[in-house]
Amino acid sequence: MPAVTADTLTLERVAAAPGAKVRRVKSLTNAPVGYEGEGFPVRRAFAGISAEDLDPFIHMDQMGEVEYAAGEPKGTPWHPHRGFETFTYLMDGQFIHQDSNGGGGTILEGGTQYMTAGDGILHIETPPEALVMSGGLFHGVQLWINLPKEKKRIAPQYQDLQGPESTMVATADGASLIRVLAGEVDGHKGPGISHTPLAITHVSVAPGARAEIPWRTDFNALVYVLAGKGTVGPDNHPIHTGQMAVLVDGDAIVFAADAQQDGLHDNLEIFLIGGVPLRETYFQYGPFVMSTKEEVIEAMEDYQKGRFGQIPVNAVMPHRA
Repeated sequence: MPAVTADTLTLERVAAAPGAKVRRVKSLTNAPVGYEGEGFPVRRAFAGISAEDLDPFIHMDQMGEVEYAAGEPKGTPWHPHRGFETFTYLMDGQFIHQDSNGGGGTILEGGTQYMTAGDGILHIETPPEALVMSGGLFHGVQLWINLPKEKKRIAPQYQDLQGPESTMVATADGASLIRVLAGEVDGHKGPGISHTPLAITHVSVAPGARAEIPWRTDFNALVYVLAGKGTVGPDNHPIHTGQMAVLVDGDAIVFAADAQQDGLHDNLEIFLIGGVPLRETYFQYGPFVMSTKEEVIEAMEDYQKGRFGQIPVNAVMPHRA
């Protein structure tokens, strides 16, 4: 899991304020395994968690971690979205993105694709031909972020944000690396433009280390373990790969890595996210997330009538070995 690394001793530090209240664990869930797109394995990170606790987020998959043989890498075919944003983050492997709005590029290790579907868009995410032919390690996250009612029909937008653009900071003791992929943590802003206040981070915690991270009180807080094992919260709840903790009540987040990890990964790897809840009702059907059922029906009709744009003449298509 290389993602993007840095010498934590040279980075700016973040630290919880003296007397900060550490958020407690409200719930701890296990992500079931499923398949997405053309059949790549995912963990459904939000399964079993209430929409109220997830708000403003809607859906999250951990893609992989999987070691593909030659010819096996898979992605998603062309498909539509309306009414929300997708955030794709890769730690291992590569994806090609192309959309009907002119956006496109290759997401490299440590990079992100931040796509605002808004009024409607068609896109594809698929591994490049060379990766399909060679196989290799693939690991990433896809997160769906809701848009407020007044922004669900804004113009689509694509942001190609590569790993070196991420803002990197360290915890006070230098034992944990925090990659701010989007939004802001303790005044440190990540790349890209979000349409609702949020923070999306990847935190690597050294074995035996304890990470204390300041967190806005108006944000919710979701701690998902990408790899490794440790504890979370003031009561040191055990947590391991594929588990999600919902944290509440406080202005600091604490988790720690076990001194002995699983042998496959050096550190405890955490995907830590949060944002200001929208507190709005929404209706979701597949790739459409609107305020009402009627708006979703309208989205389906618009898609069928070609109003989401057209697949480009030079369209990227999934490579078959």
